[in-house]
Amino acid sequence: MKKTVTFGEIMLRLAAPGYERFLQTSSFNATFGGGEANVAVSLANYGIPVSFVTRLPQNDIAAACLRELRGLGVDVNDVVFGGDRIGIYYLETGAVSRASKVIYDRAHSAVSEIKTGMIDWKKVFDGAGWFHWTGITPAISQGAADVCLEALKAAKELGLTISCDLNYRKNLWKYGKRADEVMPSLVEYCDVILGNEEDAEKALLIKPEGVNIEGGKVVAEAYLSVSQQIMKRFPNAKKVITTLRSSINANHNNWAGVLYDGKTLFKSPEYQITDIVDRVGGGDSFMGGLIYGLQTYTGDDQKALNFAVAASCLKHTIYGDYNRVSVAEVEKLMSGDASGRVSR
Repeated sequence: MKKTVTFGEIMLRLAAPGYERFLQTSSFNATFGGGEANVAVSLANYGIPVSFVTRLPQNDIAAACLRELRGLGVDVNDVVFGGDRIGIYYLETGAVSRASKVIYDRAHSAVSEIKTGMIDWKKVFDGAGWFHWTGITPAISQGAADVCLEALKAAKELGLTISCDLNYRKNLWKYGKRADEVMPSLVEYCDVILGNEEDAEKALLIKPEGVNIEGGKVVAEAYLSVSQQIMKRFPNAKKVITTLRSSINANHNNWAGVLYDGKTLFKSPEYQITDIVDRVGGGDSFMGGLIYGLQTYTGDDQKALNFAVAASCLKHTIYGDYNRVSVAEVEKLMSGDASGRVSR
């Protein structure tokens, strides 16, 4: 199988231990994570050759980050170096009625100061069949948005399948552009588009009809209209996927997904995820599972969708940004075995 390439920012993650609040904790757990890197780790776990591309400073923190990615099976040979710092995000994990909180410290990070011409995309895409990016990258800076477009043009010219997670983050769009001013010209290159109702509205000004995300139950058919609108606006799109999360509280979510191929709306099983360990990276684990599923279960969109949802369900039980599960574990859950019994 040809390699998959992902491009974006990886950050140092500093999380308050357990359910401690920022105002009370005296220490932070340090790990790494970021949307596109999280997808790359998932694919590596599933045996897909994958390369993660970013820009990092040359210091010991960045070196530790790259060493970790290499250890997880991700190719980082196309990472470029420059700038002074790696981005940071701080995480406070919510509980019951108290929501989780994220504070970003990524201004002037190495990748936010990236410029076109710094990455040789034709070299990067040599031997690749798939390119994945997210809406987080063009939100960071104009330079990052320009490089994302540069990558998309090269990927399209070389005939790669292109996927995007719209991933709207209101706290990132601070350089004078709105998401809906930048994202459409990038999304038009995509074959596979993932998002939820907020992503579609904020990034593309496409509003779903008949959706209630606060009542504890989401009706999958309500997302057919947004999928159809996306396909009409972006003719290159072959599949539009929506994650369906209804939050009962911070520890209890219902989780499912739908996939529309232009003719049929496929619906996944719904999982009730209680006692969530860590929901950060849940959408990325879905995307990693989807990319694997679409390439592995060729022609079976239902199975690809089910794999993505099951993979993401398992991610909610794992601490950190990365989904550290195997294909066998995901397929076991897909088969209906959610007992959690000890495997001996």
